[in-house]
Amino acid sequence: MHWPKRKNDMVFAYASQEIVIKVNINCQICKTDVLKAVAKLTGITMVVVDGEKGLLRVVGDVDPVLVVKRLRKARKVAEIVSVGPPKPSEPKQIPSVFLLPPCCNQCELVGVISYAPHFDGGVCNIL
Repeated sequence: MHWPKRKNDMVFAYASQEIVIKVNINCQICKTDVLKAVAKLTGITMVVVDGEKGLLRVVGDVDPVLVVKRLRKARKVAEIVSVGPPKPSEPKQIPSVFLLPPCCNQCELVGVISYAPHFDGGVCNIL
């Protein structure tokens, strides 16, 4: 819940709700970035990332638009699929194993190597 800073600010109270957001999750780094961006928000009870379907499920009293803004700030394409009351817990089944690759083209770090010949023979710079 956000408290007003000034007299004229409005207070919005969100009841516990389930938010399903479609997010581009291509690799393990993308999944970690999504979790880091959303986990910092206050009022969240549970966060579940489904890498196979590319869905993020957030349960708690948080503004759905705020969740999407955080994901976009983390440079992820996000789209709200549904907002509603949380579903009752299902009995846990053994999940099928879906392994994400360790890195994708969007997350891959690129090293720059330059060879700059100098008057004393040459120097190799690796950044």
